[in-house]
Amino acid sequence: MQVRKAVMDDMERLMQLMEAAREIMRSNGNPTQWTDGYPQREVVERDIEQNHCYVCVDNGVVVGTFVFMPGPEPAYHQIEDGAWIDDKRPYYVVHRVASTPESHGVFAAMMAFCGTHSHNIRIDTHRNNHIMRHCFQRHGFAYCGIVRVRNGEERLAYQRME
Repeated sequence: MQVRKAVMDDMERLMQLMEAAREIMRSNGNPTQWTDGYPQREVVERDIEQNHCYVCVDNGVVVGTFVFMPGPEPAYHQIEDGAWIDDKRPYYVVHRVASTPESHGVFAAMMAFCGTHSHNIRIDTHRNNHIMRHCFQRHGFAYCGIVRVRNGEERLAYQRME
């Protein structure tokens, strides 16, 4: 599986991946994450324009996407019921992970790519997103506490340092 920067020509496929991710979440007991059409097309377009959006390509087909960007992430300034492993060194953030339900190894490819660019990665997810939480633990992320996103909702925060 290869990872490359997303381009505007990927937009329709990216929106399909976002919908697939919403369906995966709903069918696995996570009905309240990514509601109201989030992430909207404008959000994805901005990610591409800012060169933060990446795609995973398997046999010529885009099967996954994620945002990988340098911190600081405003939502990570305050953490409740815990602490970051390291709160001093620069870090990168992963957001908006999505893939097709039939694809395997997508998160591993994402993390391998991210690991070549940073040894300090932060990520968060909804409490009910058991699939992502399992992926985090499987790929060396440690649970650090609770952060609040822009609308005040809680997210479980994780960090991996190599």
